[in-house]
Amino acid sequence: MSLNPKLQDWQNRRVWLVGAGHGIGAALARELHRLGAWVALSGRHEAALREVASGHERMWLLPLDVTRPEDWQRSRDQLLQQWQGIDLVVMLAGDYTPLRAWQLTPELARRMVDVNLLGVMYGSAALVPQLMAQSGGAIALVASVAGWGGMPNGLVYGATKAAVNHFAQTLYLDLHRHGIGVHVINPGFVATRLTAQNAFAMPALLTPEQAAQQIVRGFARGEFDIHFPKRFSWPLKLAALLPYRLYFWLAHKVTGL
Repeated sequence: MSLNPKLQDWQNRRVWLVGAGHGIGAALARELHRLGAWVALSGRHEAALREVASGHERMWLLPLDVTRPEDWQRSRDQLLQQWQGIDLVVMLAGDYTPLRAWQLTPELARRMVDVNLLGVMYGSAALVPQLMAQSGGAIALVASVAGWGGMPNGLVYGATKAAVNHFAQTLYLDLHRHGIGVHVINPGFVATRLTAQNAFAMPALLTPEQAAQQIVRGFARGEFDIHFPKRFSWPLKLAALLPYRLYFWLAHKVTGL
């Protein structure tokens, strides 16, 4: 059963993608543009955004740093001057460093928490009042299946993504009655600059383009939890219900660590 309004017709929809310079964000930008959407691209690196937007007339660049609340507010205001409203914002910005327990430092922890969690909260603080004023629109937060349970290498990353899942659930409970869609996107392994740091074979690895298609499919179905690829994500979701002894065995089996 759909928990959100189904996003199926993308013609002239106003979509803001934050973290669109590389990987899934860049692929999703191109896919939504192909389907007819107007797409605003945000991220820290303007050169990367320009490369994504090259040759696409309905793309607009809004460089920002997600860890700066004032950047969110400034970019939101610029976007509203251009579009007068926002139909969907997708927060894709993320940071990942593989960490074992003995490698943890305060600096690495702070960086990932700032980007992966606080950036989402700053963006939501800037966007939710606008969506409520519109009495519509949708917000999508990119988490990870790594947030469903502990995984070697995911010491801080997984914790931030678990928090994003919790945050998205609470956003849904608050905003659904106001006609605002809320989605949480939980990808498995996708071939990006971040996952290239992994020193183990990643099962069911997808390309960014395949991930973008899965996300669009989830929007079309009105799904709250858009997780993929199902052959990998469903077993992990079920594994979270296992006794810890079995879950820990499976986590080590997946990564080989």
